[in-house]
Amino acid sequence: MAPAGLGSPLGLYLTAAGVGRIGLVDFDVVDYSNLQRQVIQGTKDVGRPKLQSAKDRLMDVNPFVQIDTYETTLRSDNALELFEAYDVIIDGTDTFPTRYLTNDASVLLGKPNVYGSIFRFEGQASVFFPRGGGPCYRCLYPDPPPPGLVPSYAEGGVLGILPGIVGLIQAAEAVKLILGEGESLIGRLLLFNALQMRFRELKLRRDPTCPLCGEKPVIRELIDYDQFCGITPSEEETTEAADWEITVTDLKAKLDRGEPLTIIDVRDPHEWQICNLESYGSKLIPLGQFAARMPTGCFNRLDLNGSRT
Repeated sequence: MAPAGLGSPLGLYLTAAGVGRIGLVDFDVVDYSNLQRQVIQGTKDVGRPKLQSAKDRLMDVNPFVQIDTYETTLRSDNALELFEAYDVIIDGTDTFPTRYLTNDASVLLGKPNVYGSIFRFEGQASVFFPRGGGPCYRCLYPDPPPPGLVPSYAEGGVLGILPGIVGLIQAAEAVKLILGEGESLIGRLLLFNALQMRFRELKLRRDPTCPLCGEKPVIRELIDYDQFCGITPSEEETTEAADWEITVTDLKAKLDRGEPLTIIDVRDPHEWQICNLESYGSKLIPLGQFAARMPTGCFNRLDLNGSRT
């Protein structure tokens, strides 16, 4: 699991419960925007690798638990090796390629996958475990949605409290699986709506035609999950920037160095509310208002159709 939104309550409560060995997979650093939902981090951790700050916090909770950290992305070429040492896999990811990867690796290794998903004010939880008589993630979602149709919670936003609720459900399921007690969410999908404060439950069955866990499986190894989900590198990522452009990497480097910059965000206000660079001094001027707010003679290098904004 990752020490992010869902992984924060998971890590804290599994460590407090005395789970003997916990593995964390992540490669990101702590940002102020994380703190409303990633309660394992604090303001003093901003700028630190998430794995380092998470391990320090977890060891403070229970120094007798072994915390393994893997500062890497979860990929097809390392997932099986990373998962091999653990009895229960917990999915705290927020992208479809990684969810399918986590599911497939868990099924191929015969391990239960404690699934959680959140978006805005709603969450889901289940346990995918074909060896235990239940379905896998592919039985519920045989095909991924078209790229860009469903934003991640980083893009679409999430109520900061929601990861805590769903993450605690996942933690409870993991402990029950370890102890072999109670009735797990195998074969059940738990749906939660925070605005209505209401839980619903759907019954899940294994799909006999599932290419991974069905009667005649055809998936016997991990695949290219970006390709499976229809994600390809954009043109901007595969070509060099023009002289009037700047890449995301270059902009981040300039911001980190504290270079004086004027950042104008030309998106609509509702897009600005989801995510913005206001902390770096970015100003919102929607594209439709841009011409009226610019001094005369400033358009010799500006394409108001949007290609040079």
